[in-house]
Amino acid sequence: MLEISRFFPVHIREKIQKMPGEGLEEIRIRIGQPIEFCYGKGSRYFSLEEGETYRAAKEDLAEMLDYISNYSLYAYQEEVKQGYITIEGGHRIGLIGQAVTDQGKITGMHHITFLNFRIAHERLGCGREVLPHLWDGDNIYNTLFLSAPGGGKTTYLRDCIRLLSAGEEGRQGLKVCVVDERSEIGACHMGIPQNDLGPRTDVLDSCRKPEGMLLLLRSMSPQVIAVDELGTEEDFLAVEQAVCSGSRVLGTIHAGGVQELQEKPHLRHWMERQMFQRFVQIRRCLDGQREIHIFDAGMRCLC
Repeated sequence: MLEISRFFPVHIREKIQKMPGEGLEEIRIRIGQPIEFCYGKGSRYFSLEEGETYRAAKEDLAEMLDYISNYSLYAYQEEVKQGYITIEGGHRIGLIGQAVTDQGKITGMHHITFLNFRIAHERLGCGREVLPHLWDGDNIYNTLFLSAPGGGKTTYLRDCIRLLSAGEEGRQGLKVCVVDERSEIGACHMGIPQNDLGPRTDVLDSCRKPEGMLLLLRSMSPQVIAVDELGTEEDFLAVEQAVCSGSRVLGTIHAGGVQELQEKPHLRHWMERQMFQRFVQIRRCLDGQREIHIFDAGMRCLC
């Protein structure tokens, strides 16, 4: 909690440090509302005194934004218009308020009134139950991790990247390149990944996936390209080009289950062509644990 508490107003910082840190996933701050600590098994409100729920004031958020941006929010405008700032330790702070738009595109954010601290969780080793089903000889199958938002797909993707890069159980590590458009995989801070992605992993941070995948193919000779949150037709065209160039692809996509994949208009064409041979479905249970099912290209459940 110590590295997070320094971004909170001085008058509540000491109390914030005493909040339970185990299992913490998010801290949500909304002007005029209680500060909410979200855990895997529920949430609780922050109190200054016993039984006295503290409500965030406008001045609190202004002070926090100063700390988050080192008193220069303007220097972070590129991140702000994306809706988040990544801080040291890999934690990510979502921020929203009044969007500034130009021809339908968000160009900035005014009157930021909502913050969401997303606590980084690496969960080293969680990918070991997945990897045995992804190997295709000395490389891997093109694979999609899917879950509802917050289900854990990026966490599993991240650990699989680390394990593939390091090599284990007699297998040589692979050259893995990551296009980290939203800094969710490597959580780069000042260009340096805060998460452990393995010794043979190269990270292209804050770059759109279509341009990033093509850049990596030209410059880094990847055996595996990893990307987060595929969704647009442009994304899948770039995936197709990567696959046709000899690279394998690990990606994530928002979906509650494999049945939803056929319903996504930009994905249906590639599903019919079986561009992906493995699908890792992750579901979050009520107790916060994850339930994993792995399917092949014919949608047969492997485990």
